[in-house]
Amino acid sequence: MILSEEQLQGLLDKSLAELPDGTEWSVVLEGSIAEGFGNPSSDIDFLLIGRDEHDLPTMPSLLFVDGRRVEIRTRSVRQIAEQFGVLDAGAKRPGRLSEDLLNRCQRLLHSHPLRGHALIETVKGMLPVERFRTIAADWWAHHARHSLRHAMALLCLGEGDEAADWARAGLVQAVKSWAAGRGETYLEPKWLSLQLDRADRPEIRDRYWELEAGAPVAGDAEAARAYLSACLAFAADLGITGVPWRPERLTVERAARVTTWQTGPQVHVVRGMREVFALGDRAGTVWRSLVLGRPLPQVLAAAEDTGVAEPGPLLAAFLRYGLIRLAWKGGGTITPSLPLAAPPGPLTPPPTTARPVLSLRGAAVSGPDAIDLVPLPAERFAAAGMAVVWSNVVAENALEDLRGALQRGQWKVAELAARRAVHAALRGLFSAHGINPLPADSDLVRRMGLLPEDARPLRARAEQLLRRTIDSPRTGDAVRTELHAVVDLVRQSAGADAFPSSFDSADTWRATLELGYDWLRIGAYLDAQLPIEEARDLLASSGTQPHPAV
Repeated sequence: MILSEEQLQGLLDKSLAELPDGTEWSVVLEGSIAEGFGNPSSDIDFLLIGRDEHDLPTMPSLLFVDGRRVEIRTRSVRQIAEQFGVLDAGAKRPGRLSEDLLNRCQRLLHSHPLRGHALIETVKGMLPVERFRTIAADWWAHHARHSLRHAMALLCLGEGDEAADWARAGLVQAVKSWAAGRGETYLEPKWLSLQLDRADRPEIRDRYWELEAGAPVAGDAEAARAYLSACLAFAADLGITGVPWRPERLTVERAARVTTWQTGPQVHVVRGMREVFALGDRAGTVWRSLVLGRPLPQVLAAAEDTGVAEPGPLLAAFLRYGLIRLAWKGGGTITPSLPLAAPPGPLTPPPTTARPVLSLRGAAVSGPDAIDLVPLPAERFAAAGMAVVWSNVVAENALEDLRGALQRGQWKVAELAARRAVHAALRGLFSAHGINPLPADSDLVRRMGLLPEDARPLRARAEQLLRRTIDSPRTGDAVRTELHAVVDLVRQSAGADAFPSSFDSADTWRATLELGYDWLRIGAYLDAQLPIEEARDLLASSGTQPHPAV
């Protein structure tokens, strides 16, 4: 060790002097210095072991003693026994073992006793070191296997640079597994060079460093393939099983709680019933080509048959976002992860800035390859989409009422119909920008500051229409002309310019029902509030009118 026994005892005395009196501790030095690594910048890590049954805090106390940083951690004998028990019981499923649990157990087992040697010996005897070596080696082997399989999949998908990075990660994990089986169980990879030196197998050490230094240059697909092949071969030589070059054993599977919904041609993918991804044209085409449960090479070939050039990166993005998952035939889901790094899990991109957020056709997308995260929770997205459709139905109905009232000279009826049409159009505009729940109709104009700058000029025209009176055919025609102009502008701004004239004919009403049904299906799935109670009947009738004979 880089510190003598006398120096360690002196640091311990000064550290304990800063802690409350009254507890008799057994003490070990753990961490890199206890392992025989370390340098002048390394922490002094003391673990204090108490005989009581209380839960002692996990968080360390940080002290500064004689110019060195000292971490004080505490554990009761009961807590240590529980840690070892959980580790031993979970060893058959290494992928589920907590990295922190493994690290805590390793540091104690390889610690240097300073005080209370008898208790420390008893505590360490709860889990034999040889048993821990096997557990640690299996844990690293599990991660190596998954990293290398993931690298294989990425290479098939044309993501050579990322594949090389994961191959490099698998390389580290494979050699750490090999070293752990020989007693070098310290988890932190930064001391790997010293661990390999102590393992006294120069041929293994040299081959590892040769591969570690030989990672390919970015953009060289052939070099990435050669590099992965070399890493797979070395991992197999180190005893890592289940990593042959067999892409056909990779299968594309359904991810839990991921569903697909379309509104017209627009594809939406809902993740976990909370997040909505909107797919661009090319991304949607590749998504619709998926036949889950098939080997990855077949899935890739089917995507290529759609006419989309180089669909691999899109499939890789679906995988990154957790919209699909990969499995190894006979080996379960592939879950790559990097120890001592961010926990594994689906990537969540920043929400799209496309505006308006949605239209009749679905969520806005930024381009043909887009896999855009909609900046609304899934339930609000569905509610806003249904509101866009229904507000336009109401606007159409109000315009029809206005026409009929003007024909009969019913001026007050016409005024109310015009105001209703303005409010309905504005509700559609607000909904298209993701505002849900909506302001009250009487407050819509005043809240137009919530909308983007380019939508705000409509405020003056809407305010003027809401104040207009109708007392003659001349004023009625003027209001009707201005109202149609404002409704058209709102629909253009909200992406509803193609809305059918719902009440003109049976065909336009059927087109309206089809639009509404697409959104109602999503809303019902997400348990969003339906715009009107009658919408439940539209759902029950699968998007058709409930009464006519089929």
